[in-house]
Amino acid sequence: MPEGNGPWSAGPGICSYAALGDSFTEGVGDETPDGGVVGWADRLAGRLARHCPAPEFRYANLAVRGRLIDEIIEEQVPRVREFAPDLVTFCAGGNDMLHPGSSPDAIAARFEAAVTELTAAAGTVLVFTGFDPRDTPVLRRLRGKIAIYTAHIRAIADRHGCAVVDLWSLRAIQHPRAWSEDRLHLSPEGHEQVARRVADVLGLPEPPLPTAPWAPEHRPWPAEQLQDLQWAREHFLPWIVRRLTGQSAGDGMGPKRPDLSPL
Repeated sequence: MPEGNGPWSAGPGICSYAALGDSFTEGVGDETPDGGVVGWADRLAGRLARHCPAPEFRYANLAVRGRLIDEIIEEQVPRVREFAPDLVTFCAGGNDMLHPGSSPDAIAARFEAAVTELTAAAGTVLVFTGFDPRDTPVLRRLRGKIAIYTAHIRAIADRHGCAVVDLWSLRAIQHPRAWSEDRLHLSPEGHEQVARRVADVLGLPEPPLPTAPWAPEHRPWPAEQLQDLQWAREHFLPWIVRRLTGQSAGDGMGPKRPDLSPL
């Protein structure tokens, strides 16, 4: 049964879709040869378009990498009031959670205020829990904090009648193959797994997976420690430095699909 308040069956009737968020929803990690990004939201839009009963399916992706929740609320939520789409997906707060001293309770309050606006403007609002960082070095220290935020997301969804995609327990993205080299963004395979899960929650018919689940990956302890240290130096520490200096990978960037336009 789909996770959330379902069972949901809105998928076949969805002919307009707006995606809100940060790098996760923009599609970072699922790059194209020309330097663009695809991502789970684009993959989902393609599925929705195939099931849209209207002559035209329209899609906007307002997500921009590095955005904090207040930036998403300021820049992206007002556009949904203009669009009044059949579906909105809203994932925000992940970047805020990584900030030292940030409060999951305060972030959740901002999230709920946005959900209140979105549910008044869109037919269906779908939200996401956090990922479980238990296998990611450094980030696993924030596991309790992220779990609290995840509990808030579920409670907010219950109060406002939103669909929920439970990323915390999605086993398909707990394998290293589901993540890009930086371990902060999904790989193309990971984005595909999320797209399949969202389609399932929305009630879209999905063919069975063509291959068996990925086999567990085991690394010798010394090699694992060395790889973790290398990852922290090359990817995580530069991310922290950017944040502490007020920089973002999305500075100067706009959304890749800023308008609700035909797919």
